Amino acid sequence: MNLSPIPLAVRSTCPYCGVGCGVQATPMPDGSIAIAGDRQHAANQGRLCVKGSALGETLDLKGRLLHPQVRGEAGLERVSWDAALDKVAAGWRDIIAEHGPDAVALYVSGQMLTEDYYVANKLMKGYIGSANIDTNSRLCMSSAVAGHKRAFGEDLVPGCYEDLDLADMVVLVGSNTAWCHPILFQRIVRAKEARPDMKVVVIDPRRTATCELADLHLPVKPGTDVWLFNGLLCYLERHGALAAAFLAAHTNGLESALAAAGVDCADPLAVAKICRVAPKDLLEFYAAFAATTKVVTAFSQGVNQSSAGTDKVNSIINCHLATGRIGRPGMGPFSLTGQPNAMGGREVGGLANMLAAHMELDNPAHCDAVQTFWDSPHIASKPGLKAVELFQAIEAGRVKAVWIIATNPMVSMPDAHQVQRALAKCQMVVVSDISEHTDTNAYADVLLPALGWGEKDGTVSNSERRISRQRGFLPAPGEARADWRILCQVARRMGFSGFDFGAVHEVFDEHARLSAWRNEGASARVFNLDALCGMDGRQYDQLEPVQWPLARPASGQLEGRARLFGDGRYAHADGRARFIATAPRAPAHAPDAEYPLILNTGRVRDQWHSMTRTGKSAKLADHVPESFVDLHPQDALLYGVREGELARVSTQWGAMVARVQHGGGIARGDIFVPIHWNGQSASDARVGTLVNPVVDPLSGEPEFKHTPARVEQFRVAWHGFILSRAELALAGVAHWTRIQGRDFARYELAGRNAIADYNAWARRLLAVDDKQADWLEYEDRSAGMYRAAHLVDGRIEQCLFLSPRPDLPSRAWLAGLFAHPELSEADRIGLLLGQPIEKGVDAGATVCSCFGVGRNTICGAIRERDLKSVAEVTACLKAGGNCGSCVPEIKKLLLETRVELAA
Repeated sequence: MNLSPIPLAVRSTCPYCGVGCGVQATPMPDGSIAIAGDRQHAANQGRLCVKGSALGETLDLKGRLLHPQVRGEAGLERVSWDAALDKVAAGWRDIIAEHGPDAVALYVSGQMLTEDYYVANKLMKGYIGSANIDTNSRLCMSSAVAGHKRAFGEDLVPGCYEDLDLADMVVLVGSNTAWCHPILFQRIVRAKEARPDMKVVVIDPRRTATCELADLHLPVKPGTDVWLFNGLLCYLERHGALAAAFLAAHTNGLESALAAAGVDCADPLAVAKICRVAPKDLLEFYAAFAATTKVVTAFSQGVNQSSAGTDKVNSIINCHLATGRIGRPGMGPFSLTGQPNAMGGREVGGLANMLAAHMELDNPAHCDAVQTFWDSPHIASKPGLKAVELFQAIEAGRVKAVWIIATNPMVSMPDAHQVQRALAKCQMVVVSDISEHTDTNAYADVLLPALGWGEKDGTVSNSERRISRQRGFLPAPGEARADWRILCQVARRMGFSGFDFGAVHEVFDEHARLSAWRNEGASARVFNLDALCGMDGRQYDQLEPVQWPLARPASGQLEGRARLFGDGRYAHADGRARFIATAPRAPAHAPDAEYPLILNTGRVRDQWHSMTRTGKSAKLADHVPESFVDLHPQDALLYGVREGELARVSTQWGAMVARVQHGGGIARGDIFVPIHWNGQSASDARVGTLVNPVVDPLSGEPEFKHTPARVEQFRVAWHGFILSRAELALAGVAHWTRIQGRDFARYELAGRNAIADYNAWARRLLAVDDKQADWLEYEDRSAGMYRAAHLVDGRIEQCLFLSPRPDLPSRAWLAGLFAHPELSEADRIGLLLGQPIEKGVDAGATVCSCFGVGRNTICGAIRERDLKSVAEVTACLKAGGNCGSCVPEIKKLLLETRVELAA
């Protein structure tokens, strides 16, 4: 009888997007971690996207930063924690003494837990006395923050996820929700399946996977969102769709907003021309919005990441205020947050233009309240440097020391070469991270090992204001420590009191108490966690997900408020919402003869930020293995590049190399490049080096969606790839990308050199010195073809394929050979032929990452079993049956294959 204990699942929260899905992590007897969705969590009700499902593959310690390091004459060297902390504290103390508090800065992250954020903000603003703390959340949601504050008086998201279920119309603006927020997208899919009359409108320059669900897609010209929504405001007024009683009782400023909109946007035909959309489609959208009471307008980075991002946000909010469609079920503007704790960072004031607990730097009463509560020696009273200007100040020498926590600005920032110059010149660069080798860490003077997901403990807040626990279930690796603890230890070494927290729940308690401090009467703030004050460690550990603001009734059960503004009262002093006059303005940089194309950047389905976590997962690697530039076929013809080949993408700020792709969803004159690849995963694929550094004047958010660019051929002599169990050094190869496989690494290569001796070159590249090694090879010098494989005891160790053309053999089939303990004779022959001997072995490019189902498998099943719907494909192969983010691709394959069969 087996009496082994049943593994206990630990409830936590996913560390990826702002949906904030509940996760159950179960440590298994073999040391692995089983990951499942938490059915009790309201955000996802047990569902996970492929990234969340693959979390168990990202928890190994390969590449982890495990010990403190300090730069010496020989480079970074391991030191004790005391030595590292003393160096940081002394360095900061000396710089502040000589140059003042504004000479140091923290650059933090929406990956941090709320408690980490709280301590960082307290140290910087209350004890050092500077507001020079900013975050990578500046790059994704600060325009939404600024828009909320202008309209509502406080950074408040009015609605909740349930509104997506209840809406009769969902408008998705600047959001590829199917790929970037898959669990919310599937929620919309299910709502539409239940109520087919529900209307979905997608407003996006690209035709993305999200558009497969849309009743209407408006492919607007990049940067024209304000024209579009100003035009909608004018249409609503002209067609009598304004909520007169609501407007009179609860708002101010409609007249000025209408006047600003009327200058350029009163005529729908003129708006359609400016926005580059068909007039009939524009009018269909306007009429549907006017006629539908329950409308949710969900927006994301396509709105926020703009030099006019705040105005874009307010132009959307204006339309909801004008119709009174806010604060009630199934309606309202909804910011879809990009990071897991961007909301929590906003709650504690982790932006350079905020104080703490939704209090303001320019409000003397707020400054006094926070300083009194903290009993701090100082309080920042003016905004600090926002992200882009912070790194500009570092390069200029005004900021002498920067401490970077849980982010990789060398990859994620615009004008990334400027960030590189800044870090190279900076007197003291401190980095807290979980990864030892990143593009940013190369410039660190001090490296501090932090806890990662699964090890750290705290809270996060998602897009619907829901606070959830992240719980640790793994031991701290090496000498890694929690970020809040590291910050406290440095603060104490600098001579500051107020940082003697003994446990993480004590940090949360202070954060909750500050939210309730002097928070009453007519000036009361909506953000208030009074009901969570006073929790001990056990209560904190048992905290269930809950939305703020919240009260604790007599029953003792916490009651969060799902929606705000249902009573018509807003956070401005007069209790009214404010319309904002949003005069349209074009992006700062227009295309010209030298840079005629518009570069748009964003995410792909299975990767996250700079891939330091998702890049570890073989499951996530196959769907989009390389960086690419997506452009219209006619533009490709015009600029002399071909699909599948490499191209150089250039702007006046930098250049990179990517694979040419025709995704079929992009207009002429536009190009798209993903954000994820970095110096550790590719030789020259950091798109941040291309992006212009212009920012929104209010939010400070950069213009990631509109940079003039050009595309030209990247000429190479040969293309190739390697699959290898051992890591390889590829410094001499002109272009390479590393992709994680199962038990191997895959390298996509291209070279400009002529190879005189294929055998010698291949052995040198693969580091195979043994002349007696089991070495298979095929060479056709006249055709420029070469194939080689290195075997050890019959098991494949490495293989290499070269060709003058990019159409090389299937990687999926070859990857399968690495699972075999020994290759068969047929496999050996297949290696030399460059194709499998057996039929059906090659599954093709991955479509469904959740279940590892390839394109060839799906198309074969459609043909052989006469499948006609996604449901039938799912029933047959499981593909599309988990997170559903591959469903649009399955639909496309169904259409293509059915057309082929009918021909």
